[in-house]
Amino acid sequence: MDADVPGTVLKRERTRDAVLELIESRSPGDAIPSERALCALLGVSRPTVRAAVDELVAAGLLVREHGRGMFVAPAKITQELIAGDRALSVPQAAGAWSSRLLEFTTLQAGARVGRKLRMSPAAEIVYVARLRLVDGAPMAIEHLHIRAELVPGLSAQELESGDLYEHLRATHGVHVHEAVQAIEPTVVTRAEAGLLDVPELSPALLFERLTSDTTGRPVEYVHSLYRGDRYRIVSRLALGPAAEVAPDREGHHPGIPPGDFAHGDAIASSTRGDIQAAG
Repeated sequence: MDADVPGTVLKRERTRDAVLELIESRSPGDAIPSERALCALLGVSRPTVRAAVDELVAAGLLVREHGRGMFVAPAKITQELIAGDRALSVPQAAGAWSSRLLEFTTLQAGARVGRKLRMSPAAEIVYVARLRLVDGAPMAIEHLHIRAELVPGLSAQELESGDLYEHLRATHGVHVHEAVQAIEPTVVTRAEAGLLDVPELSPALLFERLTSDTTGRPVEYVHSLYRGDRYRIVSRLALGPAAEVAPDREGHHPGIPPGDFAHGDAIASSTRGDIQAAG
């Protein structure tokens, strides 16, 4: 793997994806190969494998058991928030946003990203890693995977300024329509801490997003790491009978104890990012 990887950020990304592929092919409680075996299997160094494994342990996808090895973690409980029109509105977060490019290259999608984008593992994607800044301070690390066929001639300079989706529409005729996004708590690795200017193992929010165009074709897969000390998500919830969603949407709502709505009243929401001032 190392011989084909131009930069360290991408090397960590490909190693993480390879270990994730192993996790997703197994069931909760199944063992995965040791770090030494993963080094030989993936052709990367021990520190690279350890960084990927540490990240997946922190994300709750792997469990280390002393003297026994590493195992696939129990499945997570997923709660979906759906507004009345089956989507969340996401206004622009506060602050002046800018980007600094960390990696930019074209490479094969690989099994995991290819599956998410519904394309052959051998098909090409544009891989971009960038540091997002707010008012000049590092806020997030983004890893973007875009179908190469949709963005011929896309340059690194184009990605460092302006809105990506507006650029896709205006320059490449790609009209994004909807995205499915998941958010989980995690902590930062040593390498990520250096980029974000926070201590190692600081809390963070992990975002995963799959964006589709107006035809339903996946356009982009992204996973991003946001600083937990500076970024938070605020949701506005409409409670009660006026918040209409599908009748089969029942169960627990985040932050609202089960049983608070005896008749299964619906919840609608809108969400925005909120940048907190530095302490």
